[in-house]
Amino acid sequence: MLRVPKAWEPYRTPWQGDLGDLQNGLFVLKPRGLVVIVSSGMGWEHASVSRRSRCPSYEDMDYVKRSAWAPEDCAMQLHVPESDHVNAHPFCLHLWRPLEAEIPRPPAIFVG
Repeated sequence: MLRVPKAWEPYRTPWQGDLGDLQNGLFVLKPRGLVVIVSSGMGWEHASVSRRSRCPSYEDMDYVKRSAWAPEDCAMQLHVPESDHVNAHPFCLHLWRPLEAEIPRPPAIFVG
């Protein structure tokens, strides 16, 4: 289950206060240079991970996955069909986890 770490700093606005709770919101990870938006709803858990001037690295995405989900949870990046592609930010990647299904995976020997 998606859980926002206590160490993540919620984005604050003067008029709204913190924008976030344990499963939804916008968080600034200043030491890592990341902005993370997490959400849970409509059957999915989701993390949007971005940087100001380049795409997040594998290490960035791995940090977010390991920080926001349990070790045995499986999350994925998707490469959707071109007709479904939306690019609202040039340096943003996403992690997804369905709530009501297990993500199919190849045999472990294929992944290592």
